[in-house]
Amino acid sequence: MEEVQIHYFSGTGNSKNVALVFAQEAKTIGIPTEIIDVAQTNRLHISQPKSNALLVFVSPVHGFNYPPVILHYLFRFPRGRNQVVLMNTRAGMRIGRWITPGISGISLYLSALILILKGYHIQALYPVDLPSNWISLHPGLTRRTVNFIYSKILPQIRTFAQQTLAGNKNFWSVRECLIDTVLAPIAVLYYVVGRFIIAKTFYASHDCTQCGLCQRQCPIQAIKIIDKRPFWTFHCESCMRCMNNCPKRAIETAHGTLLVFALTFSCLFSFVTYKYSYFSPINQNGGLKFILENVLFLFLFLVFYRMLHYLLRYKWFERAVVYTSLTKFNFWRRYKSWKIQ
Repeated sequence: MEEVQIHYFSGTGNSKNVALVFAQEAKTIGIPTEIIDVAQTNRLHISQPKSNALLVFVSPVHGFNYPPVILHYLFRFPRGRNQVVLMNTRAGMRIGRWITPGISGISLYLSALILILKGYHIQALYPVDLPSNWISLHPGLTRRTVNFIYSKILPQIRTFAQQTLAGNKNFWSVRECLIDTVLAPIAVLYYVVGRFIIAKTFYASHDCTQCGLCQRQCPIQAIKIIDKRPFWTFHCESCMRCMNNCPKRAIETAHGTLLVFALTFSCLFSFVTYKYSYFSPINQNGGLKFILENVLFLFLFLVFYRMLHYLLRYKWFERAVVYTSLTKFNFWRRYKSWKIQ
């Protein structure tokens, strides 16, 4: 090994921090290191890595898998024979003095398979339990909790980096393969349906000052400005950078609106398919019904989101959406990661 090349994708900073810590350990022992932000790279024309470079990939887990931006990057990655280290950052939480581990799902295994088929050799698969930042589902962790988790996990990352740079193998994550395999169907559903639905739950309230920060900072340029307000496209990876970094806390998740739409759609779909006899073949075929329901839900939700974006211009409607969004309330904190120098 004469060089370390670290490829990372990061939303709120956890995966970037892991990449920086790994790079620090490599530089400490005199190994030249290159850090590559996947979001800032031309992903259609990826340079061939040097044959003697150790390749490290770091990314958060989204829906029990690597986010599509990383998966597509790996699919396009040139063939090679290098040693590869795959790492993920997943949702760690705190209970007392314990850090509850997140779940990697198929992220490490699928990525390893892609790279093995390209000729690479896997040296390590390593999950990192850093503070959960998915504040659409839960309030942001307190600063005290974030500091606690980082203080416990950073030394582990450094130790892992030192051992890996010394040539040791590490397949600790394989111990969790049973639960990871069980969650594989959810990972697939998230990739084909779930991520698009989540991308359409974000909106900007009237607190938005049109500063454009969310659009400029979006790592994959998934935010457009329509009607002078941010509009989230299907490219959104739900990395939470926009919501966590908005200086006015104007970006919210439409919890109540999504619930109303989902319940209404479910009731209407069930009523129509059972009311009319020509839908009997669909009801008798569970797989067909499941596919049709999800495709129809996604299509109608896209139309609904466009309507939602339009109606937010009316104060009464905007207030109704805002006050049924949990992210509006002060107890629903935003997430701030550590800053690794």
